[in-house]
Amino acid sequence: MVKRSLQASSIGVQEAKKAFARKGWTQENLAIEVNVKTRQPIWRFFSGRPIERLTFIEICSVLELDWREIATNPPAEFSEERELDQANNLDIDRLVQLVRSQRFDKIQDQCGILQLLDISHPVAIDDIYIDVNILEEIASFQSLEITELQNLDPQEFDSFGLGEVGEKQIPGMRAVETYSKLRVLGKPGVGKTTFLQHLAIQCNQGAFAANRVPIFITLRNFAQEFKITNEFNLLNYIRQEFLTSGISDPSVIETLLNAGRVLLLLDGMDEVLHQQSNAVLSEIRRFSDKYHKNQFVATCRTAAQRLRLRGFTDVEIAPFTLEQIQAFAQKWFVAFTNTNAQDGQAQSVEFIQKLDLDENWQFRQLVVTPLFLHLACWVFHGQEKFPTKRTDFYKQGLDLLLGKWDEAKGVERDDVYRGFLLPQKFKLLSQIAAATFEQGQYFFEQRVVEQYIADYIQNLTNVPMDADELQIESEAALKAIEAQHGLLAERARGIFSFSYLAFQEYFTARKIVASHNLQALEQAMGGLVSHITDPHWREIFLLTATMLRSADSLVQLMKQQIDALVAQDPYIQEFLTWASQKSRTIPTQSKDATVRAFYLGLSRTPRVAPHFVLASSLDQGMFLDAALDNLLLECAIDESQDFALFHACGEALSNILGIVLDVGLSKSLQKLSDELPNSHQNQERFRLWLQTSYSAWSEQLRMTVMNYRNINHQWQFSQEQEQVLQRYYDANQLLLDCLHSNCEVTAAIRQEIEATLLLPQKELEDREWQ
Repeated sequence: MVKRSLQASSIGVQEAKKAFARKGWTQENLAIEVNVKTRQPIWRFFSGRPIERLTFIEICSVLELDWREIATNPPAEFSEERELDQANNLDIDRLVQLVRSQRFDKIQDQCGILQLLDISHPVAIDDIYIDVNILEEIASFQSLEITELQNLDPQEFDSFGLGEVGEKQIPGMRAVETYSKLRVLGKPGVGKTTFLQHLAIQCNQGAFAANRVPIFITLRNFAQEFKITNEFNLLNYIRQEFLTSGISDPSVIETLLNAGRVLLLLDGMDEVLHQQSNAVLSEIRRFSDKYHKNQFVATCRTAAQRLRLRGFTDVEIAPFTLEQIQAFAQKWFVAFTNTNAQDGQAQSVEFIQKLDLDENWQFRQLVVTPLFLHLACWVFHGQEKFPTKRTDFYKQGLDLLLGKWDEAKGVERDDVYRGFLLPQKFKLLSQIAAATFEQGQYFFEQRVVEQYIADYIQNLTNVPMDADELQIESEAALKAIEAQHGLLAERARGIFSFSYLAFQEYFTARKIVASHNLQALEQAMGGLVSHITDPHWREIFLLTATMLRSADSLVQLMKQQIDALVAQDPYIQEFLTWASQKSRTIPTQSKDATVRAFYLGLSRTPRVAPHFVLASSLDQGMFLDAALDNLLLECAIDESQDFALFHACGEALSNILGIVLDVGLSKSLQKLSDELPNSHQNQERFRLWLQTSYSAWSEQLRMTVMNYRNINHQWQFSQEQEQVLQRYYDANQLLLDCLHSNCEVTAAIRQEIEATLLLPQKELEDREWQ
């Protein structure tokens, strides 16, 4: 039988004393680390006397020594080990269940409820939690050239680096089951803390890791204990946690830890103040190394991932999928609308349906995180729609990220902004956004954004700074903006962007609106309207219009810029004149611009016709013209067409005759209808008529329609003119969208702009003289 005691050899004693000296401890300190009640075993160890075998091994482990190299005649193996382990396992299983039962209520109270922003009452985590997905490959760790990112479409921008394209995702629980030491990264508001609380509750209820004891530690609270104890000691902190559950025996936690029966959840590595972070990380490393048999899960913001943990695997929380958004919305509306489950589900269905509308695609880009999805549900619940004025929603979201989110959680951040106030942070971000957006940059190199920050700091302080000092300040500010607010994100190594394109657009518009005087504002708006035909600037126009106290000057400048696009082309002016003249022949209650837009679109030049939103229906004259124009298209067949299709044209012509009020037009169309081959003629006669008479018949139909209705002119535009017209149409649509965006425009100016949309230059000039 192997002896139950060990003693150090003379050489082993010397090596142990050297290691002990390097620690700088007293024998009392070492006794605490080894968890023995007195220092007598420590004295016996250093004296080369026999001590209990497990205590000998633990002393060597704490001193980072191999016990076999220290002991005298170490045994090759412990033959009794298996029997001893089996006996201990029976004891430890009973201990685990006892501790779990004593701590059950504490864990449920600590992790079982959530207090969401702007909600006056807490909610059970199971009532709102949605399983998250995990990215095993972290985008910001990869190396890319910035040229690889510059050609992304705006609607692809937000998805890049967020796991929506080509990056493998796994369920969050599977990641925890796969890695014994896991660090979960994520941007602000993605649900890192909630995920950790969910793990604690699942373990507490036996649904996950039922053979372990869950311990949830908020690291900022742990760091604050330093002010009281003057040490960072996780073991002592956990002992105090156990005391609150009525477990006073200090050996219980060591027994559990030594047996690997603890699920230790460490939340918020990024929330520890900078001056304490190294000491806290050092303690986590030491603790996780010493008690490596246990399971560890920590959380940290992605931007603070430089705070490395040896032995931990880094993963990142993926954005919500559509299915997760739907599931969250359903749970949210049931939990928070004070209705029954059926009514809550019905409202969630309406939420998803309206979220899916084309005009709400910006909201869809934002609600992939629980924070913004909660905000969107809250706003939708109050208004039963998404706000037309998106600037209000963006402002709420930015207020959260720039302060309220941390304040609600009680997080104190390091102030590396040189005391920047909130308005100054807005101004800095607005300058970065405007400068990069003006240059067409959604992505920018780290050195570029640091230079923008450095320029702002230099202008703010008005005190000359050393170049090295300024560089350090700007780099620290960039990291703070990324880590604290999540507004700038590192998409690949050394390549940054705004975390959402919507925020870059919002801050760019805010830079325009925040011009310090009227002259500067007019100059800024003049610069904006120079981008009237650039689709990338569309959202900037809409946001600027809604943020201005008065958008009168902006919409007038837009109208002038739009009319100037086609003012110098005589043929396009002729085209616009025709549409204007034609519109005046239609007795309708629709606005003149609507009728002009209809006939410009009817010409199908260019192919994408304008669809203005000034009216929702066609009057009889416009409906007739649409039918006639469609008839001409259907009848424009060649000899390859069959008789059945051509006969359909005759049916269409007969239907049109039923709605024609003009006697002359009716007679002419009836004559043309009579000339068509009847359905009883055989195929051979039909083909003969097609070859000999169709060309003249179709031209007569076209001339009849043109003479009576003044439509179907053969407009022949060059490729360049078609492109100009397309830009002209799109810019007019943008102007209308601005007018309908809840912007502040006086009634007289609104009416004048709507009345003069799509008018030729001569008519515009005539109106000015009236």
